[in-house]
Amino acid sequence: MGRRLLFTLLLGALFCNGAYAKFSRYSFPKDFIFGTGSAAYQYEGAYKEGGRGPSIWDTFTHIPGKIMNNDTGDVANDFYHRYKEDVNLLTDMNMDAFRFSISWTRILPNGSLSGGINKEGVAFYNSLIDEVIAKGLIPFVTIFHWDTPQALESKYGGFLSEDIVKDYVDFAEVCFREFGDRVKYWTTFNEPFTYSAYGYGKGVFAPGRCSPYVSKSCGAGDSSREPYTVAHHIHLSHAAAVRLYRARYQPAQKGQIGMVVVTHWFVPYSDTAADRAAVQRSLDFIFGWFMDPVVHGDYPGTMRGWLGDRLPTFTPEQSAMVRGSYDFIGVNYYTTYYAKSVPPPSSNELSYDVDSRANTSGFRNGKPIGPQEFTPIFFNYPPGLRELLLYTKRRYNNPVIYVTENGIDEGNNSTVPEALKDGHRISFHSKHLQFIKHAIRNGVNVKGYFTWTFMDCFEWGDGYLDRFGLVYVDRRTLKRYRKQSSYWIADFLKRP
Repeated sequence: MGRRLLFTLLLGALFCNGAYAKFSRYSFPKDFIFGTGSAAYQYEGAYKEGGRGPSIWDTFTHIPGKIMNNDTGDVANDFYHRYKEDVNLLTDMNMDAFRFSISWTRILPNGSLSGGINKEGVAFYNSLIDEVIAKGLIPFVTIFHWDTPQALESKYGGFLSEDIVKDYVDFAEVCFREFGDRVKYWTTFNEPFTYSAYGYGKGVFAPGRCSPYVSKSCGAGDSSREPYTVAHHIHLSHAAAVRLYRARYQPAQKGQIGMVVVTHWFVPYSDTAADRAAVQRSLDFIFGWFMDPVVHGDYPGTMRGWLGDRLPTFTPEQSAMVRGSYDFIGVNYYTTYYAKSVPPPSSNELSYDVDSRANTSGFRNGKPIGPQEFTPIFFNYPPGLRELLLYTKRRYNNPVIYVTENGIDEGNNSTVPEALKDGHRISFHSKHLQFIKHAIRNGVNVKGYFTWTFMDCFEWGDGYLDRFGLVYVDRRTLKRYRKQSSYWIADFLKRP
């Protein structure tokens, strides 16, 4: 009798600890939000319809040779016309939320209020938001996902000029005013690191600026300075928009606002002080570049030490405005690298690049840190997400965090049946979610998880080569097909 009682108690303890419980949405706090994401240029298409003006991505993709196979977002997934059927797919997957961005030039065709507000654009997003809510989903709205109006790029250089701050805030205010009665989660910018470094450092993303020594195909630019100038103006735009929202709209609308930051995690190549310092520098130059100002009011000291006057300076007033300019932080995570110490760069090196602070690689002694994915810069390393979340808790005062992007890609399969077999994606999301659960148990304030991406879509410089979606899109017919992962996540999120 004593042994049986002991066994019963032990079995009960195992169930309570989740050893025999099914891993599902109920493994997470009750208020945890599950969703998937998209972006206007990658999804909408209809680039000349509904009064929309051109963005820098329209210009860039129409330059031959800039994008793989000369792909464009002219049609993309035709979400502009098909959003109602697509929202039904979200509910079929039992999602809680849908993350999408608003095309600046669909609202303000020339980028500024002087060109007038496009009523057709406002009507489209009103209809989309209403449809999302009617299906029981929460809209998570990104105000800027890299699609700067071409008119502002031509007028004063876009984010190279501080003039952008006023025009961006005007655009954000239109969004708050028109949609804020229903939108309760706003992010001002998506991945400002990627926009700054790839658009103004490497020149491989719009507007395609870089120094001649980076690429002969760049028309103009200074890779050693422009990424930092652009990022600085993004910080000022973000902070000014948050200040406006808090003063004029948040008290009545009761929403929340933040920024979405992308980062890798880094592991020391060897257990030495130099390589551990290389890890910190690597984090500072991708994550801290955007987190330190919004949390602490200034850039990381490592950046100032390595960059000198190439890194802009906040005035005391600007620092006060930037500091604390978030209710939550969105974190995008895809991969982890080893970091190995290197000497400080010379003044003309590509110092925006993480590799100028450390020799970063997914390999050590010829072995990958995790399975290398279709896009070879990505290595599947789920523990990196937990370590990143714990680091954010320690360094940045444990902010509210939403994991706003996490995903894995495969190639553009030639047949539909093959494309739907994505068991590796199921494993990827399941393992990353388990490490998020570990982080929550250790006190990290994670409130949600969004897969990248809802459907296969235009993936910037790679065009339609990479497929990150839960749903396959046939590029010839644009017909949607649910992949195995979409059925897995529907089961994972199923309610009784």
